[in-house]
Amino acid sequence: MNAAATNESVAWEENMSGFTIPRETSFSIHPFRFASSRLVVVAIFASVLTMVFPAIALAQEPVAVGVESNLKPKDVFKECEKCPEMIVVPPGEFNMGSPENELDRNKNEGPQHTVKFAHQFAVGRFAVTFAEWDACVGGGGCNDFTPSDSGWGRENRPVIHVSWDDAQAYVAWLSKKTSKTYRLLTEAEREYVTRAGTATPFWFGDTISLEQANFDDKHPYNNSPPGGRRGKTEPVDSFAPNPWGLYQVHGNVWNWVEDCFNDSYVGAPSDGSAWTSGDCGKHVLRGGAWIDQPRFLRSAFRLGDVTSRRYNLQGFRVARSLNF
Repeated sequence: MNAAATNESVAWEENMSGFTIPRETSFSIHPFRFASSRLVVVAIFASVLTMVFPAIALAQEPVAVGVESNLKPKDVFKECEKCPEMIVVPPGEFNMGSPENELDRNKNEGPQHTVKFAHQFAVGRFAVTFAEWDACVGGGGCNDFTPSDSGWGRENRPVIHVSWDDAQAYVAWLSKKTSKTYRLLTEAEREYVTRAGTATPFWFGDTISLEQANFDDKHPYNNSPPGGRRGKTEPVDSFAPNPWGLYQVHGNVWNWVEDCFNDSYVGAPSDGSAWTSGDCGKHVLRGGAWIDQPRFLRSAFRLGDVTSRRYNLQGFRVARSLNF
């Protein structure tokens, strides 16, 4: 790690008070040297692929309203070449926050309360990457800001050194480009999609290892196997996705969410919407990062930071409401 990255990491530490879905399936349909009367076979075959693999039909163009209303959980779409890959998550409800007996629980993770999502919505399968951010800058957006990659590489690594304000600039550009309303996840959405139907500290259980996420394992959690640290971010498609198809909901980079920071859930929305009152000079971060102890990666862990802060361990992912 270079000196600048080390200094940022020290500053951050001082500021701190089962089922695998394939990443992507590729198909290559070679030209058929049939007579013109047999071209019908090709058309029928392509139509069948479209029905079986809806992501193929939706790739790299805005989703039509009629198609959008027929999307199902785990359907994947991407609305331009350099747009984030989105996945549909189901409606439902969950207990937000941690139980009082969870190891390393913080008071601001309670009280636990039920949050209900009446409708499905779409979430980025991955944190926004440098390639996606750089496309925004190249397209005249993101305030022409090119964040440093700390010497770790760009392309498929998560964008870092971005503030909450920067993330808002990105979703504004993405919304304009696609003519769809993109936004940050709400805090409730972020915990809901992290848990993906589970109630344990991590979606994969009560323990965590470096084979499952990117973090600092100097202080193992709940008798987890001891390890070390990678000391930098990893590509966004590293490790297995959770049961709903999202990658790296634990570790690698913190994700900014829409909500203002509140030090408890007293008065929190119960419908999954963003909490836009409280300390709005700070916004919530979720998920933990490459530098953090595993307790900070728990599904319920939350913290707030000022909206203009830029560190090499902060990024974000995007969400989009869907027509129904």
